Amino acid sequence: MKFSYSKPEPAPMQLAPMIDILFLLLAFFIISWQFTRQETELSVSVPTAEEGADPSRQRGEIIINILNDGTIRVEGLSVDLLQLNEKLSAIAKQYQNQPVRIRGDGGVPYQRIVEVIDTCQKAGIWNISFATQRPGEN
Repeated sequence: MKFSYSKPEPAPMQLAPMIDILFLLLAFFIISWQFTRQETELSVSVPTAEEGADPSRQRGEIIINILNDGTIRVEGLSVDLLQLNEKLSAIAKQYQNQPVRIRGDGGVPYQRIVEVIDTCQKAGIWNISFATQRPGEN
């Protein structure tokens, strides 16, 4: 008995699934980029400083915007100090050393900034930084 052996033909590479995955990744990164930009209120004019930390965000950083009229905004929602405390307390219980960046408008009374810092500390968050910009940047 004689068996014939034939080499199998190589399977062609399927491009459609690879293109689908690339489009999904592209959509994910575009959407997540838009959400991070939305957290920084454009109407907040942060104070200027010659020297400052790197403006890049830390992973998982919460941004607290304090508008010129004293309104506190977190994740696009206006909150009062009690709501801010509840939100930060829940996050601080889950994540130790949770970073928070305070973006206070230059015209906000200092007392309002101190109230937000105090609320962060009451909630158990100590990793607090402040947003500034270099002179001439807008």
